[in-house]
Amino acid sequence: MTRRHGYGLLAAMITLVVAMSAAIYVGATLDDSSSRNTRSVSQARGDSGNDVAPASTGAWVGTWAASPVEGEPGTEVRGLAGRSLRNVVHTAAGGTSARVTLSNLYGKQPLTIAHASVAVAAAENSAAADAGTMRRLTFGGSPSVTVPAGQQIVSDAVRIVVPRDSDVLVTTYASVPSGPVTYHPRARQISYSAAGDRTEDPHATAYTERTEAWRYVTALDVLSDQANGTVVTLGDSLTAGSTSSVGANSRWPDVLADRLHAAAQSGADVPRYSVVNQGIGGNRVLRHGGVGVPAPNASGLSRFGRDVLGRTNVKVVVIDLGVNDILRARDPKDLRASSIVSGLRELVDDAHRQGLRVVGATLMPFGGFHGYSATTEELRQAVNAEIRGGQVFDAYADFDKALRDPYDPRRFRADYDSGDHLHPSDKGYARMGDVFDLEDLKGAVPAEL
Repeated sequence: MTRRHGYGLLAAMITLVVAMSAAIYVGATLDDSSSRNTRSVSQARGDSGNDVAPASTGAWVGTWAASPVEGEPGTEVRGLAGRSLRNVVHTAAGGTSARVTLSNLYGKQPLTIAHASVAVAAAENSAAADAGTMRRLTFGGSPSVTVPAGQQIVSDAVRIVVPRDSDVLVTTYASVPSGPVTYHPRARQISYSAAGDRTEDPHATAYTERTEAWRYVTALDVLSDQANGTVVTLGDSLTAGSTSSVGANSRWPDVLADRLHAAAQSGADVPRYSVVNQGIGGNRVLRHGGVGVPAPNASGLSRFGRDVLGRTNVKVVVIDLGVNDILRARDPKDLRASSIVSGLRELVDDAHRQGLRVVGATLMPFGGFHGYSATTEELRQAVNAEIRGGQVFDAYADFDKALRDPYDPRRFRADYDSGDHLHPSDKGYARMGDVFDLEDLKGAVPAEL
């Protein structure tokens, strides 16, 4: 072989290797409560047409997520056709590329997204974007995508520098009616909408409508060198952050994310994980919060595959569920604490089969709340006794002990109470995040063969 031919062959081989390294594969996965699929990602292009950076430059992790809850009331026929929906989401980890998951889980017909975009917000809680970060989202290379009813779609990855602890704007536009809008209400975050297709409009002027809900978007992943895994917090309104200050990102998982990042930055021996919040108000371990297929407010057991195992690069799941099983029981006298504990153990078994570590939480007091009785208190104490006995989770955070009134342990300490005697104040949520032992996030459980 001549030297000239040798150089040509070498150049061809290098070109092939570079092309293969730059390819990322994208696919849509089912977004129902039985989904256990991992997601693949196709070659992605930003609006400039430049290929996304190779995945070897970091790890894909979840930086934000929200569980789909139900179809938005009032959208049953037309959906929100003809409007740009600008979702404001807050990041737990920074990265150099991003991809978005859109869900049509509660749709009754195909959802056609004509255009979508992602950008870093110009300021906290604002609909205005930093114009230099505006990126058009594509799906298999196309700016439009049709998501079948009951399914979800993952966008191509785009190059965008996403700072940690920042607001990101995910905007979608559907030009034709789509039926019920899959959404997450009571988000404790204001998002926006505007008439017409303003997906790539960096200004806030047209975004005059406000809502405390996330629509269609259920996850934001980033290619990160700050984190190499994801912690998923699965819970009810206590995890979703009900009663926390709107726009303040003061839910206890937000506090945990900040603590993890600060500890890693200081050189502490802690996992480099991001944290995503899969809390749903009113959620239970055992039962759905409504009827239908799929059921609104799906139980923890039925949504575990979708909201935990379906998230990106999960290493640990934190479970804080059980209070609503007690408070929403038809007759608490017919409920057995062992049923709740069995449900929690089933979640742990599901996680262990995937090699995930599981941290649980004791059930916090709710004395003074309208569902409180001697029977509900007895059930709560019985569940907590099992958790503290070490026979349910790999480790646990004692939120009950941390927030209860030492003089009346059936109730919150006054400054940790939001006033409804069930949900914490911002100070109470901060306390939950602060007492969480970061050491409990270490280690893994071997997957069963």
